[in-house]
Amino acid sequence: MADAFGDFESLTESFVAAAVDPSRWDAAMDVAAKATSSFGAVLTPVRGLTPALPTSQSMLPTVDAFIRQGWVHRGYERAQAVPALMRRRVACEFDFTTPEAMARSPFYQELLRPHGLQWFAGVRVGDGDEVWCLGIQRAATAGPFSQPELDCLAVLSGSLAGAAKLARAFGFRQIEAAFDACEAGHSAVAMIDRVGEVIRLNSSAERLLGPDLQIVRRRIVSWSRDATQALDCALHNLIWRRSAAACHPPVVLPRQNGRPIVAYPSRLAGGACEGFALAQALIVFVDLAGRSPPIANDLRRVFGLTAAEARLADRLLNEESLETAAASVGITYKTARNQLQAIYQKTDTHGQGQLAALIARLAKPQTAAHRPFAS
Repeated sequence: MADAFGDFESLTESFVAAAVDPSRWDAAMDVAAKATSSFGAVLTPVRGLTPALPTSQSMLPTVDAFIRQGWVHRGYERAQAVPALMRRRVACEFDFTTPEAMARSPFYQELLRPHGLQWFAGVRVGDGDEVWCLGIQRAATAGPFSQPELDCLAVLSGSLAGAAKLARAFGFRQIEAAFDACEAGHSAVAMIDRVGEVIRLNSSAERLLGPDLQIVRRRIVSWSRDATQALDCALHNLIWRRSAAACHPPVVLPRQNGRPIVAYPSRLAGGACEGFALAQALIVFVDLAGRSPPIANDLRRVFGLTAAEARLADRLLNEESLETAAASVGITYKTARNQLQAIYQKTDTHGQGQLAALIARLAKPQTAAHRPFAS
């Protein structure tokens, strides 16, 4: 082994520091690279990769290519090392491939070779359902990790387990604090993990569940397939497109009878979604049926709608068709169509979904609970 290999005390200390302060995970990867005489290091979850991976400075170009060129969606070749990682706490190339196969592999030849990389050792970090892999990367010229080095890294895995538990504890504490703030403001909120699944709902959000809105296999599902797909797409964009805005436009979740629920997906800010963070995003729900002030009065006051236009808009927010809404307020379909065009013009909307989302903004309490949480 190289003399520089094995400064695991500083590595463990850097992991503990990052567990308490998630903004320090990238720095911990720099320490990991130095302590293992390696080119660089990346911390990846065994389940649910996202672009928010703690990465050493040296590995940034490679990780950028890994995400930008779509390798993460092609079937991550080193994922084949997971069984060995779980069983022995450490894994390397020879657990799933050979040098001859690596010479023919697009992953090694097209992604890693241009960056001068080839060899890696994966160190298991964490236990149970939340396991991460500390991927230690070595240059092609450095050669593979030796068996004595792998044995040392297996021991290191046990030392890092405490940091993983500490990070999860801090993550739970952040979620609890956020939920307490939301519940105090009577805001319905769901915390979402890196694969788009629900970590937890607060009590206000749980009260919205029923035939129209359910949790199915840990995902939020509307009775409307289109609405479910729209919400899934919004969460995917927030979690995967790091350059995108932190908040997604509202998604209308219609009810089969009555006014809809409007979902406001947001990505968590800063260090709140780094490292071992449990949550990557949140959804704030606004229940239009639960609003106490009459919607028609709000529309007249805020947008200058006439009384007739406000009544029609009120009916449309109940997901009625224009024809049914016209009959409900006692006007002809032609008159209703003319009034609807006036409503859209005055509110600068272009459909019932946009109109519902706009009204939800009036209903949405302007509290800190609706802004992305910082760490």
